[in-house]
Amino acid sequence: MNNAFFKVPSPINEPVLNYGPGSPEKIALKKAIAEARSKVIEVPMYIGSELIHTDNKIKLSPPHDHQHILGYASEGDASHVHKAIDAALAARENWANLSWEHRASIFLKAADLLAGPYRAKINAATMLGQSKNAYQAEIDSACEFIDFLRFNAHFMQQIYAGQPESVRGLWNRVEYRPLEGFVFALTPFNFTAIAGNLPACVAMMGNVTVWKPAYPQIYSANVIMEVLREAGLPDGVINLIYVDGPVAGDIIFKHPDFAGIHFTGSTKVFQTIWQTIGENISKFKTYPRIVGETGGKDFVVAHESADVKALTTGLVRGAFEYQGQKCSAASRAYIPSNIWPAVKEQLIADLKEIKIGGTEDFSNFVNAVIDERAFDKIAGYIDNAKKSDKITVIAGGNYDKSKGYFIEPTVLLTSDPNYTTMCEEIFGPVLTIYVYEPQDFEKTLELVDATSPYALTGAVFSQDRYAIDLAMKKLVNSAGNFYINDKPTGAVVGQQPFGGARASGTNDKAGSILNLYRWVQPRTIKETFVSPTDYKYPFLGEE
Repeated sequence: MNNAFFKVPSPINEPVLNYGPGSPEKIALKKAIAEARSKVIEVPMYIGSELIHTDNKIKLSPPHDHQHILGYASEGDASHVHKAIDAALAARENWANLSWEHRASIFLKAADLLAGPYRAKINAATMLGQSKNAYQAEIDSACEFIDFLRFNAHFMQQIYAGQPESVRGLWNRVEYRPLEGFVFALTPFNFTAIAGNLPACVAMMGNVTVWKPAYPQIYSANVIMEVLREAGLPDGVINLIYVDGPVAGDIIFKHPDFAGIHFTGSTKVFQTIWQTIGENISKFKTYPRIVGETGGKDFVVAHESADVKALTTGLVRGAFEYQGQKCSAASRAYIPSNIWPAVKEQLIADLKEIKIGGTEDFSNFVNAVIDERAFDKIAGYIDNAKKSDKITVIAGGNYDKSKGYFIEPTVLLTSDPNYTTMCEEIFGPVLTIYVYEPQDFEKTLELVDATSPYALTGAVFSQDRYAIDLAMKKLVNSAGNFYINDKPTGAVVGQQPFGGARASGTNDKAGSILNLYRWVQPRTIKETFVSPTDYKYPFLGEE
């Protein structure tokens, strides 16, 4: 009998293991990498209770070793989209009616599986499939995903506990129903944690989902489904399909039971999705929830009082960790002339030390970009910059895709603060710097705000509190995640809820209670204990 108010374990951020020489985690991870590289696997789609294989195969290879084959995924077509929607809707009633503590238990068990027996496997899959080094994989596919699962269970409990006041004679209460229909989760390649969280947090609130990951993330997505199934997730709650985006969209965004989309990806794609939903709005049973985190052109602005070493470290880590393939990556920087010579010297020295190569060699700081399409796009930006009289290449600028999609960390110095690489999202290891005069700090802040349509992350480096205060006020709408004396990346679940506005998305803050509110449909209930039996009010009587 369920007659208690349950409390989930208090969430604590998962400790990040350091993978130092000879550490148990490093030994386990290297073993998992070797095992994964030693075999070629067949990755199915997960639809309802079926593991579906097709004759159309997607080759899965490490971006840093694109001739090696890790496996093949079965690509689906329109029939599989329909099948996934049907499976989700068939599972909806039982899943929605399951007591919330059982839903919480499944995802809390998944978190413990990731923290323990699956930690090396999920990290190895991310390292190989997405070319992340060991530390970047650890903070992403292990720690952040674990944090999402544990903190979201805690946030779910808080939501359900939120109840209205009642006065004598009646009882007011609110129940938080799942959305009516299914939710589409469309996830990116660059974060395994995001790919897992977008369908999982929706499902935790009692919804059913159709999940389409980016193809380069399929290899680790398969491990996520293994974990969720072992944790006891019922068939049909999350249906994982590999289909072409327009094929999926043409079916999903016309389906009457489409109830929402949870998205991370490009601004252009999100705007197209939004437009399509609007065009089809009369076809849906309910107004769909549209939640998306998109692009960024993230900034670092330094004040004349900035600490040079702290600033340089923030630039190197912020711009070049995971090859700049983070929506939060530092992509443009504004440095005052008084400290620029020292910053330039330290920046060049740091980049000379950085090693580039495959993730299997743990001494490599920079690995490959995700695929040939991304490689060619980034290389094009670099080539155009080399031809411009407004650009000086300070560091890097070389690239090679013969074995893997390797691009050197590249620093460009521009004389034009509105040059292309200061304005457009590149999504690669390219940082463009503009040097300004210290007395123009306030004007530079206004320039930072006006240069880009995005507003995801940004950072200010200063030892002057008045300058920090000014930056926070001038850049109030420029970044949903704002950092003081730190790089603009690395948001932690439960500590820095993540998301931005303007062209960067709906700012629904993944890693916070705010995001989960988007996946419920509240119903207010008023119960009157002693009902009136006469329609007449006292005011109707005459003196």
